Formats: sequence, C-alpha cells, structure tokens
Amino acid sequence: MMSPYEKLDATKFWCSGVSETHPLTIANLYRKKFAISPYDRIATAGSCFAQHIATYLRANGFSILDKEPPPPNLDNATLRSFGFALYSARYGNIYTVRQLLQLAQDAFSGEVDSEDFWTKDGRIYDALRPNVEPKGFESLEEAIANRKFHLAKVRELFEEMTVFIFTLGLTEAWVNKKTGRVYPTAPGTIAGDFDPEIHAFKNFNAREIHKDLARFRNVIRKRNPGVRMILTVSPVPLTATASDHHVLLATTYSKSVLRTVAGELADNHQDVDYFPSYEIIASPWSRGFFYEPGLRAVNIGGVAAVMRVFFEQHYETAADAESVPDSRARWRQKRVRRKGHKASEEATRSSEEVCEELLVDAFA
Repeated sequence: MMSPYEKLDATKFWCSGVSETHPLTIANLYRKKFAISPYDRIATAGSCFAQHIATYLRANGFSILDKEPPPPNLDNATLRSFGFALYSARYGNIYTVRQLLQLAQDAFSGEVDSEDFWTKDGRIYDALRPNVEPKGFESLEEAIANRKFHLAKVRELFEEMTVFIFTLGLTEAWVNKKTGRVYPTAPGTIAGDFDPEIHAFKNFNAREIHKDLARFRNVIRKRNPGVRMILTVSPVPLTATASDHHVLLATTYSKSVLRTVAGELADNHQDVDYFPSYEIIASPWSRGFFYEPGLRAVNIGGVAAVMRVFFEQHYETAADAESVPDSRARWRQKRVRRKGHKASEEATRSSEEVCEELLVDAFA
C-alpha cells in the first residue's frame, strides 16, 4: 500500500522533527522566501519583543534605517526612555495591526487630531505614543508640532525602506468611541483619564486584523511598490487582559489569531514572509527554556536562538555579495560575525525592553 506520508522528510513528523531534537539544533524550521542584501534598507516596528530584532540586526551588519536618531552624548538609558534607537522612528511600541495601519494613514496624510493628546500634571502627552516624552510637552502646540515632524519622518521611512520587519503583539486595544482612534496603552496608564463614555475596549478578531494588515500593505505598496515584508508574532504573553477571560485563555486567543493572519498573508503574497519567532520560544519543543522565571519575559538565550535561525538563512547572501565594494566589512564574515552576536547579546543584557504594557502590572 502507498501512503502520502511515506516519502516525507524528517521535519514533517513530530517525533523526528521536534521531540527528538534539541531547541538549539532544530533544522529547517525557517526557509526564507526572499533574500536580504547588504544594501537593503530595513525598517523595524512592532511590540516590545521587536526591539531585540533591531538590536541584533544592527550588531550583525544589516542596514537598519533610523529616521529620528538621538541627539549626541545621550546615555543608553536616557535615549531609550525618550524612544530613540528602539525602532526606525520614534513611534514606540506598535502593539496592534490597527495601530500600524493608523500610523501609515497619518504619515501619508500628515493630519494631526487635537483629540489625540492627553494631560497629566499640567503637561501634554501624545496619546498615540505616550512613552516617547516621559515628562510630556509644555503645550498642545508643541506636542502637535512634534507629532507633525514625527509623521513626516515616518513617511520618509515608509517611502525609502526596502524591507519592513513587523512583530505582531496584541489583539486587545483601547479605542476612542468618537474618532475610532486606537491607543497603544489604556487611558490613565501613563497619562489621561479613562472615561467609559469616551473610551472602549476592543479585542480584534482574525477577519478584522487580516483586513487591516492587507490595507496597510496596499497603502505602503502604492507609494513603495518594491517593498517586502517579514512578519513575526511576539512570543511574549499578555501582561493583563481586559476581556472576560482568564489571561492564559486571552493570550492563547491573541497569539493564535495573530499567527493565523500572519501565515495567511505570507501564503498569499510573494512579497510577504513569515518568520517563526513565536514557535521557537513558545512551542512545547522549547520546554520553557527561553522564558525568565515569570514565564513572560524572553531570556537572553531565547533571543539568541531566534536570531540564530534568522541569520542561518539570511547570511547566505553574504557570499553572493563579495564582489560588491565594502560588502565584507558590512556583513562581518564568519569570525567577525560571531563578535556581532556577542555584541548584540551584551546590548540586550544591558538594556531591558521598553514596554508600556508592563505598567498595568501596577494594578494587579
């Protein structure tokens, strides 16, 4: 008798592909859909875990765009507290796909709504990125001017990038009932006040997220037709849920929905790839090795394991680029590449994620 499973390779079976392998030696988990060259202009964005991806890429010779670089002579803690050097612009953490779509639409329209600002102790905060100015702005005029400058830089970023790496983090969000605007944090967490007459909890479903991500892709490709996207799902569980479910169930829902949407987009578009950072960290195969004792934060070894799988695929193009001037220096060949891994691990060790979501732990 013949079976369709008879000639499948070892990676297609749980025993040989997962249970009999070690988390640091698993093979063929990720096969890139397209190559990233030494001269690709990469932009990164997403939830807190995405900060590690940008750190490792920089340390290993990839060209990461930064449209809002920090002023000189700032120490690491200060520049991170003001939203510098986390991503390719000072948009802070982008937890939901609706938030990402909203940013793209704002960047290309240049419009700023005065209702998108909160107050605290007489200071003004940008509700759409409340963590990038720790002490807020002196006036609404100053805050609006700063946001307009930011949107102009984001527009430049979206028009110039050739690769966009986005980490999907949450399905849960807080929405302004009147304007439909989505916030990265609940009103009252960093600034502003929660008002049930104005603000509502929203837990996006798969259909809504798929539609938003497809719209984002269309908005970007209309201005930047050649851009490619790499999607990944954050393995970090929810700090808290505002749904009616236990936080464990809410986390499972959120990650399942995001993984489904990311996979569908990647399956249906040649310019969209999916990278399995979620599976590497959160699957039974990892046996919890990659989480800190609190079972939420990803440890140094976990981040390194994720990026090792990524580099195994995307460093293959380094050999093809040796005829390009300075490509060896930019890619850091084998000996120097290992130093790059070490440097990125040290950077991760010395600076924790900037993550507004953790602030809700104060209400536990």
